[in-house]
Amino acid sequence: MNQGYEALRRGAAWMDLSVRGRIAVRGRDRARLLHNLTSNEVKKLAAGSGCYAFLLSPQGRIQADLTLLAFDDRILLDTEPELREKIAQHIRRYIVADQVELEDVTAATCAIALEGPESALVLEKAGGAAPSDDYRHLRWRDAGDITIARISLTGQPGFRVYAAAGAADEIIHRFVAAGAQPATGEDARLVRLENGRPRYGEDIRDTSLPQETGQMHAVSFSKGCYIGQEIVERIRAQGHVNRKLVQLRLDSAAPAAAGARLTADGAEAGEITSSVYSPAQGCAIALAYVRSLYAAPGQALAAGDMAAVVTG
Repeated sequence: MNQGYEALRRGAAWMDLSVRGRIAVRGRDRARLLHNLTSNEVKKLAAGSGCYAFLLSPQGRIQADLTLLAFDDRILLDTEPELREKIAQHIRRYIVADQVELEDVTAATCAIALEGPESALVLEKAGGAAPSDDYRHLRWRDAGDITIARISLTGQPGFRVYAAAGAADEIIHRFVAAGAQPATGEDARLVRLENGRPRYGEDIRDTSLPQETGQMHAVSFSKGCYIGQEIVERIRAQGHVNRKLVQLRLDSAAPAAAGARLTADGAEAGEITSSVYSPAQGCAIALAYVRSLYAAPGQALAAGDMAAVVTG
């Protein structure tokens, strides 16, 4: 069994996520502007807290997803590598008289993940302290300007450490000395899909609506107006969407192709977005957009001649 996969599932694994985009947003109007542009509550974020959010089009379609971490002097945006420039352009488009400055700090910083059921223990052994809640973050006790945030890429218990780019080797060394194993991007993708965690650009698309993805921790229904809010609220009032992102178990060891069509008793039912072989389940699994009529757990589907069932 792959060492990195096993560490993510049963122990602790480290991953270098420095390729992900990181943008520092500064200026007195930073919280107000980001509050008006994102789907989640930003103005009330105290230093040391954070959230996950979407950037939406006026039509309510998801243009990007990002994690926001609030500091005393800035808000740090963490996002997929390919979304870095798109997000910066989107935000700058709405800066008019606002005192807001954006700095792409991707190259100047690193992001090292530590994930798995033993990650908190390994972090403590490495000299760090585990933040208590999701998106909470704090300083590493004895290692200078290093931030530890409770964020997970795979859906396993996990943390992300942010520091200057030159500190990456020392952070990794500490994790390895405390018992963490290295995990690859493929290991992370496998565990992420086993946990039903979607990724923007693969499972979440620029045509997706928030309610379709099921990632409602990215949306606040109590904040003021923001771009795309009208559509999000209209869908909530209607009480349903036409399709939902669900997990599937496939009656095959071979993963299905992305884009494979799903049927239910011959009727068009949906489309697979991503699929892998799951060692934990002993078969292929997938994420798919499925018509709401066929999205209930236990629903039998077919991907060509491959049987499938909705599991969550």
